Amino acid sequence: MNGALSVTEHADLRELNTLAIAARARYLIRIAGVDDLTAALAWAEARELDTLVLGGGSNLVFAGDFDGAVLHIQIRGRHWEKVNGDDAVLVLGAGENWHEAVLYAARSGYRGIENLALIPGTAGAAPVQNIGAYGVELGDTLVSVTALDRVTRGVVTLAAGDCQLGYRDSLFKRQPGRYIILELRLKLSRSLPLKLDYRDLQDYLGDTDVNALTPLEVAEAVMAVRHRKLPDPAVLPNAGSFFKNPVINQVAFERLQERFPGVVFYPVEQGVKLAAAWLIDQAGWKGFRNTRVGIHNRQALVLINHSGGSGAEVLALADEVRRSVQETFGVELEMEPGVVGAR
Repeated sequence: MNGALSVTEHADLRELNTLAIAARARYLIRIAGVDDLTAALAWAEARELDTLVLGGGSNLVFAGDFDGAVLHIQIRGRHWEKVNGDDAVLVLGAGENWHEAVLYAARSGYRGIENLALIPGTAGAAPVQNIGAYGVELGDTLVSVTALDRVTRGVVTLAAGDCQLGYRDSLFKRQPGRYIILELRLKLSRSLPLKLDYRDLQDYLGDTDVNALTPLEVAEAVMAVRHRKLPDPAVLPNAGSFFKNPVINQVAFERLQERFPGVVFYPVEQGVKLAAAWLIDQAGWKGFRNTRVGIHNRQALVLINHSGGSGAEVLALADEVRRSVQETFGVELEMEPGVVGAR
């Protein structure tokens, strides 16, 4: 302990990242509210320490130890506000478990985020990546984000439009370190149409009367589909989808399709989105495993830490995959997770 702050020296971070990579922080500080956060930042600044904001640790790779202060966001709380007819706003503390929040909303009968069930991590990380799955993105329901602005040193509320949300992108990624998210607000509804266009969901639901489905039943269907394809980080340590689906222009796509008629793609406003999993699979990487790290045998987007691999080993494998896809298809893959420490 250090005064009112909970400070741990030489903290083990293995259980605080879903890849289960062995790494240590010089200091680990538990953040339960905005007062903890401002005090921790002042404490670190007085000691000239770098800081790292950590939520569920599901979207980063530790390439080494962190010689600074890790701020572990554990700001809890969820409640409803602006309940009006079928509509309501769900307020989530940044440290709330995202999946549990999805189930909470679905059990309450509210629609909008049920397709995002079983995505690992905390609510505070959701706007950073603009998380998405099965035809739904966080930005579809986001109302606002409350954050500490480290430039002005004040608490600000950013409307969804100010968050500059894009495909796995946001203001928070474009200005890393400036904003530390405290809570978010999501507009949900009991009458919002369910989004069931994704083929995996349609195949799972089969002849089910989709008009009779509840949001909880959709969430459970999403969970079943994800369990079929994706490993549980508690069993096989991983960081979820390791690469973004690349977007290329129409001309480049037509050239690619001439060479590879079976390429899996999705039309988008910016051009054509390619299925990164298909590219990796076709390049021969699906199910690959070396001594300690590998690629999942049912989902080529997921890199696995099988037996105590290091962050350097995970990143080396990712680089090999990217190089292979580039050489085979002429397409550049971009990693989703952030990297902490020297590569």
